Order: sequence, then C-alpha cells, then structure tokens
Amino acid sequence: MSLLSDLINLNISQTTADKLIAEYIWIGGSGMDLRSKARTISGPVSDPAKLPKWNFDGSSTGQAPGEDTEVILYPQAIFRDPFRRGRNILVSFFIFNNWLLLIKQVICDTYTPAGEPIPTNNRYNAAKVFSHPDVVAEEPWFGIEQEYTLLQKDINWPLGWPLGGYPGQQGPYYCGVGADKAYGRDIVDAHYKACLYAGINISGINGEVMPGQWEFQVGPSVGISAGDELWAARYILKRITEIAGVVVSFDPKPIEGDWNGAGAHTNYSTKSMRSEGGYVVIKKAIEKLGLKHKEHIAAYGEGNERRLTGKHETADINTFSWGVALRGSSIRVGRETEKDGKGYFEDRRPASNMDPYVVTSMIAETTILWKP
Repeated sequence: MSLLSDLINLNISQTTADKLIAEYIWIGGSGMDLRSKARTISGPVSDPAKLPKWNFDGSSTGQAPGEDTEVILYPQAIFRDPFRRGRNILVSFFIFNNWLLLIKQVICDTYTPAGEPIPTNNRYNAAKVFSHPDVVAEEPWFGIEQEYTLLQKDINWPLGWPLGGYPGQQGPYYCGVGADKAYGRDIVDAHYKACLYAGINISGINGEVMPGQWEFQVGPSVGISAGDELWAARYILKRITEIAGVVVSFDPKPIEGDWNGAGAHTNYSTKSMRSEGGYVVIKKAIEKLGLKHKEHIAAYGEGNERRLTGKHETADINTFSWGVALRGSSIRVGRETEKDGKGYFEDRRPASNMDPYVVTSMIAETTILWKP
C-alpha cells in the first residue's frame, strides 16, 4: 500500500512518544458552522486545564471586528479522536456562539481578550439556568432526536435521489432496509461508532421518512450536558461526511413540497415527572409551555415555519397543541407515560438547526422556574 493510501486511511503510525495531535474545535459566527484547527502538543495530557489556550482570526469567522480580530480559545474537555486515533485527542471549547464539546457536565465561560463574557454566549446563559438550585433539584433529563439530510456534493440534492428528479413517494423509507430504500447507511454507521469511540452518549440511529434523511439520538443526559453532547455529535458527523464526500444539511425543510422536514425533537422529564403522580406535573408543565408558545417558537431554529405546517407529522407553527401518541401535535405524551402516570414528554417543535443550549434551557426555565 502506498504512503498516500496509508495517510488517507489514517493508518500511518506516530513514532514520537512524547507528541500528540490536539484538534481544537469551536463553532463559527453563524451558529452552525463548525471550525477546528490542530496543533502538536507534548503529552500525554488528560487534564484540559494543562493544555495551552490558543487564538484564531475572528474576523474570518464572523466573530470579531477587523480592527480587533483575536478571539481566545479556552480548552474545556478532552475526547479520544476517532479520526487520528491512538493517543491523539479532540479538544473542545466554549467560544462566542456557544460551542462546547464535552462528555461530562462542565460549566464553562467564553471571554474576549479583555476577559469579559461575550453577551451572545448562549451556553453561558444556559449554564445559569441549569445551575439554579430549583433546576438542579429537579434533575432535568433530555433526549434529543437529531434529524439531518445527506446531500450529494456540489448539487445539493439528497443522497440516492436521481439527478434533477425524485424517488418514489414516502412510505417505504422510514427505518427501511435495502439499496432502494436506505441511502448512506455506511456514513450513518461510521458516525454511530465514532461517537461511541469518543465517549458521546449517543443512544441510537434510524432512517427517517424522507429518503436520504436520517436521525441519531443523544441522551438521556442531565441538564446542560445534553447540549454539549449534541454539538459534539454534530462535529463528528461533519467530519465523517467530509471524508465521504457528502454534505450534511440541518435545514428544517431541505426539499419543498410533499416531503417531511427535519426536526430535533426534544424529550424531557424532571425528577417530579418521573416520580409517582408525575403525570399531573407533566400536564402543568405542558400548560406553561403553551402560554409561552410564541417565545419558544422564536428560538427553536431558523426556517422552522417551512417545516411546522400542520402536515408531515407536525403541528401548525401558530397553534399550540398536545396529545397522547399524537405526532401531529406540538407536544407528544407517550402511551406508556399516560399508563404509568409518570415519565416524560416530547417537544416536537424544535427545528433540526436549533441550538440545543437555547432549547433545553428554555424548556427548563419555563417548566421549573417560571411562575405564570
């Protein structure tokens, strides 16, 4: 095998015992464009506090003005690198627009070079909610179902679809099996394994209703760690599709017309909801969410109005509703929860491109802290 093939397949050995590669990861100014760069570190290193801070050109990522371009990266967590493997690591940060790659629940801040927290730092605000004593006491659990669409590079058309044309109508693709139903399974499985290797709490995968669309689930995770882990899994998915030469889209309605959109359904429970008599607590929480429907919708992702039409297993964006086993509602309560009188519910409104820090903290704040 050639040296180039070894390099492409990540098989080349690193013989320097005291050196490792650290991939520094953050999110760019759009709120969805992930960024990373690597540096050689003297190792081994297991404590992120012992890694050096670094900086980048914020004017090139939409995160700093041209006259003051420096943005500082603060290492916050270390993962095993599923791409380089060996002793190499992924290093994660909380920077500007709320990017932190973590497995453990860690409270982090983002600072300007002057040492001030950046006002638009969504994780910083979410951390304040999740550290509130009343929220901590309720141990909020989240399970996020991240839907996404695989696109053919350069033409932005779903993987497996004929060029300029359409496949057969929806029906056979959801959890489907076979070359004519499941497009991109090798990518999906590689992502699944890479997340497990890195230590992310990924709990499953499945094919979705629209062909070329898939879903992975993160959780159950406590509090702010749900957002941390979802961002970590998104980063790894971006890297996997980069290697495969495929584009991953988090657009909530990638194909207009009679095709399902893509969401990030957020399952939620508190300690009180999981305890005896919890169904009463669940119904009170849902009532609160209904009273703040407009505020939540405004923060649940860009372009969500194209998805929440009342069709394709969604509720209309302007109308709040809930029901048992009803996927056409804003909030779905499972049959098992109704039967047991306790459990969790699913907020089906968040779009696939939502910020999990915003969504999870809003749900916790509305249902636990807000007094109507």
